[in-house]
Amino acid sequence: MAALTTGYRARLEDRALPADPSTPSPRDAQRPRDVHRALLEKWRKTMDLVGPGPVDPHFDDAEAAVGWLAASGAWADLGSGAGFPGIMLAETSPGATVTLVERRQKRCAFLEAVVAAAKLPNATVVCTDAAELPRAHYDGIVSRAYKAPIDMLEEGRRLLRPAGLLVLLLAREEPPVAPDFELFHVERYAVEGRPRAAVALRFRG
Repeated sequence: MAALTTGYRARLEDRALPADPSTPSPRDAQRPRDVHRALLEKWRKTMDLVGPGPVDPHFDDAEAAVGWLAASGAWADLGSGAGFPGIMLAETSPGATVTLVERRQKRCAFLEAVVAAAKLPNATVVCTDAAELPRAHYDGIVSRAYKAPIDMLEEGRRLLRPAGLLVLLLAREEPPVAPDFELFHVERYAVEGRPRAAVALRFRG
């Protein structure tokens, strides 16, 4: 697996960027999501972490998508990017160990900084392609916009242990149907008035 270069991470952490005075500093923030928000606001433009517009909908989406899970065991957030929803999963499910999987070095550096500043002992960053992850190793997989839902089934078959959960974050599309997955739960919610759903499928393998 590719390792995150400590030199790049140090340069990122030391970079002096203008801060929004309305944004709490990571040092003063209490909850991991507050630390995450503060660092995202600080680095979003220079690292192209999220698109234009407020960041609150990203956090609302992540909390609604995984806050109900009460996950335990080994989980992976594939293509974690800016940390959605993996950082929120690590905060709301302290009984789970959450691996944030991201292949881009810059985003790995950001994720490492968030995990360290937020003091999330149950979250780790792995800077590699998901194809390099060990087979049948995880009790749960979640992802936001990493692959199409039908392709996520194949990731689940490869990475999940028997009875593991694959959580798909969907907008209007219907969840894929496959004989080796059964519907476990559908969590419906809305973000900025737009319908969303977190669909959990249990692997029969």
